Amino acid sequence: MSDVLKSLIEIVGKNGVSTNAEELWYYSRDPGVLEPHRPDFVVAPKTTQQVQKIVLLANSEKIPVVPMGAAMALTGLVIPLKGGIVVDMKRMNRILEVNPLARYAVVEGGTSQGMLKAYLQKHHPELRHSLPDAPAATTIAANVSLHGQGRLSQQYGFNSDMVTGLEVVLPTGEICSIGSPSLGPYWFSKSPSLPDLSGLFLGWLGTTGIITRLGLMLYPNKKIRDVEIFVTDRPELVPEMLYRLTHLELLEDINAWFQPKPLVFKDNYQITIYFTGDDDDEVEFKRKMVWRALQPYMDSKDGGFMSIQYMKQMLLEMPQRTIADFADVAKGGGFEYSGPIIPIEHFPRYAAKLIELAEKYNLLYAGAARLISGGHAMMFAVSFAFNREDADMMLRVKQALDEATEFALQQGGIPWKPNFHEQRMILQRMDPNTRRILEMIKRNLDPRGIMNPGNWEAN
Repeated sequence: MSDVLKSLIEIVGKNGVSTNAEELWYYSRDPGVLEPHRPDFVVAPKTTQQVQKIVLLANSEKIPVVPMGAAMALTGLVIPLKGGIVVDMKRMNRILEVNPLARYAVVEGGTSQGMLKAYLQKHHPELRHSLPDAPAATTIAANVSLHGQGRLSQQYGFNSDMVTGLEVVLPTGEICSIGSPSLGPYWFSKSPSLPDLSGLFLGWLGTTGIITRLGLMLYPNKKIRDVEIFVTDRPELVPEMLYRLTHLELLEDINAWFQPKPLVFKDNYQITIYFTGDDDDEVEFKRKMVWRALQPYMDSKDGGFMSIQYMKQMLLEMPQRTIADFADVAKGGGFEYSGPIIPIEHFPRYAAKLIELAEKYNLLYAGAARLISGGHAMMFAVSFAFNREDADMMLRVKQALDEATEFALQQGGIPWKPNFHEQRMILQRMDPNTRRILEMIKRNLDPRGIMNPGNWEAN
């Protein structure tokens, strides 16, 4: 191991490698419920070539490699389950290109959401990207690697659908370009009439390569954003309401959510509706269309718009800090945020199940769902806050999450950013021929089994 340490120092320099106990402790865990696993080394490369040399070294020594963004997935996806080298991408954070007319940006694999947002605000205020409701330190590459979603997903799909090209270091050390950059200097499409190879890396949770560069679609940044909240106490009507809203084809973002605290929200289901415009007339037109779409539920007394002036500024924050506030409600720094991708008509049954689990395991919960691609699906979020010093509470959260995942699979949902245990539940239920294809791809891309081992493995 001392020879490996010496080789890593030769690759990235002394300040880019650590075996210090306190830093290995930090990189062994995340805020979720999975047990920590200590890495042997932490490395922070600055170039694609350094990443390549690290992977080649790991291959020759057969040492696990775990690529890491900001470790905020909350489901243990960057916990080094079998030790090895954690590759922290934080020093690869340059914004390499913005093409304003073709509306794409090219960034390095450690670039954070906040960095790109700030850069666009300063240099291209007419453009924006799909920002997730996560701390600004979360990385763009990590978000697309787990099919994350953001503020523009209701209109345009998962953030991984917005990728326009990739540069990836394969588990065998080759540097590979995906999409239009494989044929020329432009990053405008990940599959311009080519076979779409991006699927070999997006959704694989760092088990098929390390993303060192990616292209990302940009979108118009309208001058005005506004928001309304519609409230109902009948969850069975929420899918109909969402359908009517998406049918307008006018809205930036739509979220349905429910939680027991503060008490003003208890036993109600809120739909937060975001819309944008370049002038007041455009915004007011969209507001009138939203009200018209939901008028039948006001006439029947099944719902109404909530006064939001006191919290409007908070609702318009990007990202919203209230999510971080909920994460520490129970104190002790524990928070898990996951859930399945589901059809919108299943919202009532998932909402009922989450409330049932919270009561069964005596947990504080929050439930939310973001519409994807104009209502073709929704990401249903199951959130629990807990105290990491309370072993009994940690166990109850694990049991509730496992039960939630099993319920989702029974209902035909697809777990989002699943931890290694939930991945095995998925693989066990998956069509056997599909599973064999996944195993074949993984085996061929990573013949020595070094990339984030323990993830997407049946055993």
